[in-house]
Amino acid sequence: MANLSSGETPLVHQQMFKVEMNEGPLSKLVVAILMALLFIYINSIMFHTLLSKSVFRELPRYILFAHMLCNDTILLMMVSLLYLLSLYLQRVPRAVCALIILIAATTVRISALNLGVMSLERYVAICFPLRHSEMASKKMTGVLIATMWLLGCLSPVIDIIYTLIKNPASFGADMFCTYEAFFKASWQIVVFDGIHGFYFVSVTVIIIFTYVSVVVAARSATADKESATKAQRTVLLHFGQLVLCLNSLLYETIERAMAKVSSSRLFMDLRYMNYLFVLILPRCLSPLIYGLRDNAVRPLFLYYVRCGSQKVKPSVTVH
Repeated sequence: MANLSSGETPLVHQQMFKVEMNEGPLSKLVVAILMALLFIYINSIMFHTLLSKSVFRELPRYILFAHMLCNDTILLMMVSLLYLLSLYLQRVPRAVCALIILIAATTVRISALNLGVMSLERYVAICFPLRHSEMASKKMTGVLIATMWLLGCLSPVIDIIYTLIKNPASFGADMFCTYEAFFKASWQIVVFDGIHGFYFVSVTVIIIFTYVSVVVAARSATADKESATKAQRTVLLHFGQLVLCLNSLLYETIERAMAKVSSSRLFMDLRYMNYLFVLILPRCLSPLIYGLRDNAVRPLFLYYVRCGSQKVKPSVTVH
């Protein structure tokens, strides 16, 4: 593949966006934005629920859950902003776009990495219960979260720095904000897809390993059957959500492929479905899968959803 010109990919997107805005109704845009706002609201209430009790702020599995909620909320805000900017053909300074792309791309990768770490935490809790407090301490959880952010931002930082080195003056100019605008050489696409593939394969191996280990532990005579069975279901749900995260990791790749083979109108329809079902809908699963299944979190979450209308605030008992 030859080196990519700075305006080639954005030009394709610009022409297709105009077709959508001139011919299509705004109903799809309203649906997408309202869904994003709804899930941001739900995630915010769940995040507030976890912050409201000290026990949630101390246990690794709730810290990782809170991190997932925070990450998904930031991701929803960033991709919604990018979607609005693209539809309205709004140019922004390249430096501002670089910051938006950095945050959005990093949070997409962290979604998958966080699932792997949560699965490992459940594996340690079931298979090494006596060492769980030592191996999955609050300090270690913080180190793992910092490591996830470091790994997640690696690829976009490389692309942004390379663009800055190739053309430093361009960072003062306005542009249509897309990740592809920071691809200046074919090797960047190879690295981009390679890192995504590496993250997905690594997390898949971790989740399969932890699931098998928890299943074996559940069948042993010394295991806590109830805890092991619950952990087994949780890890299996992690795997289901990982499949959705794969779609998120492949979002840019899918969009590039659609731009090459589809007509303008078809591209915009497919792009809307890609945005809605790949980026938006999976973000609603975090509070539903992890929060509402948890007997300690669910009553308190419902209490805050009802704006504290109950006379008695639910007590929290963590097992």
